[in-house]
Parts: sequence; structure tokens; C-alpha cells
Amino acid sequence: MANLGLGLAILGAALAALFSGMGSAKGVGIVGQAAAGLVSEDPSKFTKVLILEILPGTQGLYGFITAIMVMIKIKLLSGAPVELTWTQGLQILAACLPMALVGYFSAIAQAKVAASGVSVVAKKPEQQSKAMVLSAMVETYAVLALLISILFILRLNF
Repeated sequence: MANLGLGLAILGAALAALFSGMGSAKGVGIVGQAAAGLVSEDPSKFTKVLILEILPGTQGLYGFITAIMVMIKIKLLSGAPVELTWTQGLQILAACLPMALVGYFSAIAQAKVAASGVSVVAKKPEQQSKAMVLSAMVETYAVLALLISILFILRLNF
């Protein structure tokens, strides 16, 4: 029971990285499948669709940043973690949930928009920037989730 708080905090960090990473992996795969079909027909469009494929990968990065912020906050990286009560650990876990959940779902939603953008590039390559903007709109919610998680983590005092 003495390490329950620390365990909950580590669980929060792990969930933020895990779910965001899973969403990004799935998202990049979705766009990659669409892009591979186009590139097999027209290899010159590889760079244009590669940019669209990268976009859903950012949520995994945001989850990783959230996890690192938790590890810094609880001094896990220094090898001498702070002692946390179970309520403090639960607070950290709760602070990680916005990034974990929004990161997962927004990466997949962004991938669907980016995969549609690959179709735009296939027919009108000069419209690639519009496809990117449409996909980036979904990114907004992942950025907001990252900010909420970080603000909650930074606000905790112990």
C-alpha cells in the first residue's frame, strides 16, 4: 500500500504514452495504406503523401511528452522518486487521462481525414496544402489535451 501512489502515477504516465502511441500507430498505418496505393500508381507524389502520413504520428509524441513530464514531476528519472499518497497518485493518473484518451481517438480521426487527403493529392496534387489543413484541424484537439494534461501535472503540489 505504501507504493500505491507511485504506482498510480506511473500508470498514468504509461497510459498517456501507450494510448497515444497506439492511436498514432494505427493512424499512420491507415494513411500509409492509402498512400501506398497512390505511390504505386504515381511515385512522384511520395513526398506529398508522406507529409499527410506523418500528421497522425504527433499524438504519440504528445503522449510521450506527457509521460516524461510525469516522470520529471515525481522524480522517477533521478532514481529517488517522491513518496506519493494514493490520492496524489490518483491525481496524476487523472491528469494523464485527457492525453491518453484524446490522443488515441484524435490520431485515428486525423488519419481518416489524412487518408481522404491522399485522394485529394491523387486527383489534384496542387491542393495538398488544403488536405493538410483539414487534417491539422483534428490535431487541435490533441494539442488541447496535451496542454490540459501538462497544466494539471504542473499544478499538482507535493
